[in-house]
Amino acid sequence: MSDGAQGAGGADDASMDYYLIFAAPEDRDRGAPPLGILVEEFVLCADYTAAGIDSVEWSAATGAWRGSATTSRDIRTDALPRSRVIPVSRHDASDAYQACGGGELPREAEIRTLSRERQSLLAAAPLDLGTTGSRRYRVLFAGEPRDLGSLRSALRLEPVEDPADPLARVVGTATATAAGHDFTWELRRIGPGIAWCLDVTVRLGTGPEAPIGALLHHHRQAIRGQCLIPVTIERFA
Repeated sequence: MSDGAQGAGGADDASMDYYLIFAAPEDRDRGAPPLGILVEEFVLCADYTAAGIDSVEWSAATGAWRGSATTSRDIRTDALPRSRVIPVSRHDASDAYQACGGGELPREAEIRTLSRERQSLLAAAPLDLGTTGSRRYRVLFAGEPRDLGSLRSALRLEPVEDPADPLARVVGTATATAAGHDFTWELRRIGPGIAWCLDVTVRLGTGPEAPIGALLHHHRQAIRGQCLIPVTIERFA
């Protein structure tokens, strides 16, 4: 289920996504305590596409954990619930959990044993575009970035179109090589105020495929850090 990244708090405390849930959008920026914490984990296939999202929610009012497929779905499809959540790191979620009286946030191995619910993601087989030796991924996001300039910097994007233009589609592109694989990625706006996506093309080398998953994970987290919410990871070829 995890995509293999590691972080502070132990090797198993890295692959989940954390969100603070507030009563109202304005509470996010005025220091009000959250109503709860949503914890999610993308269920990945062998090729790093997404088959589903496991989620569980903790309530500060009850101190209890419960399955949260409805909350997970709502923040991706409805702007109002999305406006009441903030993507955070595990460290920040742990601080909020403790401040709200929850004590020490369970490790991710323990969170996986709680009352999780799965939101299935339908994925079609990749199209045969005659591009043997390459893959094309799309990571879809809901919402609007908090700071597009910081996001472009985090993804090391070179400008393609004027990012200030609300009609601009491709706001930047970048390339890299890892384990013999050549990567190209670009950040796209899918209509003004509708959604965003990260398109990644991989020209496969002879090395292990783990760097593909690592790059998709890193970029997904970088974009999530600017308040965009990942919806799915698809593959087109």
